[in-house]
Amino acid sequence: MDMHSAVAPDAPLVQVGKADVSAEDVLAVARGNARVEIGPDALAEMATARARIDALAAEPRPVYGVSTGFGALAVRHISPELRAQLQRSLVRSHAAGMGPVVEREVVRALMFLRMKTLASGRTGVRPLVAQTMAALLNAGITPVVREFGSLGCSGDLAPLSHCALVLMGEGVATGPDGVEKPVDELLAAAGIEPVELLEKEGLALINGTDGMLGMLVMAIADLQRLFTTADITAAMTLEALLGTDKVLAPELHAPIRPHPGQALSAANMLAVLKDSGLTGHHQDDAPRVQDAYSIRCAPQVAGAGRDTLAHARLVASRELAASVDNPVVLPDGRVESNGNFHGAPVAYVLDFLAIAAADLGSISERRTDRLLDKARSHGLPAFLADDPGVDSGLMIAQYTQAALVSENKRLAVPASVDSIPSSAMQEDHVSMGWSAARKLRQAVDNLGRILAVELTAAARALEIRQQADASGRVAPATAAAMAAAREAGVGGAGRDRFLSPDLEAAAALVASGDLLRAVEKVTGPLA
Repeated sequence: MDMHSAVAPDAPLVQVGKADVSAEDVLAVARGNARVEIGPDALAEMATARARIDALAAEPRPVYGVSTGFGALAVRHISPELRAQLQRSLVRSHAAGMGPVVEREVVRALMFLRMKTLASGRTGVRPLVAQTMAALLNAGITPVVREFGSLGCSGDLAPLSHCALVLMGEGVATGPDGVEKPVDELLAAAGIEPVELLEKEGLALINGTDGMLGMLVMAIADLQRLFTTADITAAMTLEALLGTDKVLAPELHAPIRPHPGQALSAANMLAVLKDSGLTGHHQDDAPRVQDAYSIRCAPQVAGAGRDTLAHARLVASRELAASVDNPVVLPDGRVESNGNFHGAPVAYVLDFLAIAAADLGSISERRTDRLLDKARSHGLPAFLADDPGVDSGLMIAQYTQAALVSENKRLAVPASVDSIPSSAMQEDHVSMGWSAARKLRQAVDNLGRILAVELTAAARALEIRQQADASGRVAPATAAAMAAAREAGVGGAGRDRFLSPDLEAAAALVASGDLLRAVEKVTGPLA
């Protein structure tokens, strides 16, 4: 690449070979602008598979995807002189997306994953096709993909078609600067020649689960951070409510209820609360036999989400090892039709994660509400206000949090239980996996904001505790979280002020991972 490349020459390199790519590879390319290249073993495998496709193309008998139409139009045998037009027409007609523009990281993930499958040698495309896709990624050229168009079956057809169109030198794309420009200008500036697609190549470029898989990989990474963050905010709330940490003891978890996630969350909370002078006072002025469920059962709920995440990670690893196309070139040279493009395995876990995210946000909101309610907060002022009645404190912050929780409950309704037949009933059952992925992205973003509100409330409550009793020592890890919040611009106790900037600062602190890193400097690595 020349000076127009968006990827620095010394950027990390991800080489795609015959072996599987990892989730870390996907994240490096989608979010980290890593360079990509195709290894020599993969190029050789692609050349071998392409020779088989060329041989089939020369035969008089029709072969689906090579010398026929597609979908419900597969009954027509296409003569050799029309096959290049067939590939162009396929991509142009299938690039039929509508709606808002999909995020750059999603498009880079789906392009990288499609390139990975092309490089497997199972699709029968020429090495040139995959190499050109790698060149687009390295040049920072991002096709404009629209929100709606994929049913999650026969692959993410419309999103991938928008990408394939740019490979052909057509369509709409943005450059390294994020500005939309004519595709021919972007390719010329990067020194990339448009590809003239041959038999089967258009179909191979669009027939995969790459969009929904890329979004699943990114959601898993984000939720891993958020589940650990939820353990931190739950611990802070427990401390601010003078709860007991005895329920977090290891012997109460794995030995008698062996769900791995539950034990991890309890251990995280216990680590955050180490050396706190505020825990264990639930028997003092206002005796409680037990803390409320939202406090006492925090590890059980967050732990169930962690175990859901582990299952999703397993499914993602299997799909990352797949070579999804139809038809597919087998190692023995046979070219066979199949249904591997169906997105059900990915769609199910995308929906499952949305349920887990909704429930984690729900329990966080209940903890926040408890901090703000004078009747249940064990000595804290109403709404954590400086002068309740004159000041409203964090009253409306909880409204905002409740709105986000309600939104996530709606987003938890599964997309994968729906199916709308298409292609004249040839594609009569679809996965809706792309839709499941799109709503999960929103749910994950909402969850981060929900936890940010709990962080804001818990930090303010702990500050009020300290102001009332200097001997009320917070845990060192909690103190680190409070300091990180203040440094990020999240204001503490005091008179009412413009609250939205505080909440946005808290959300940025959570989303960046800076809150987690600040706490881990005290606790060591958390699970």
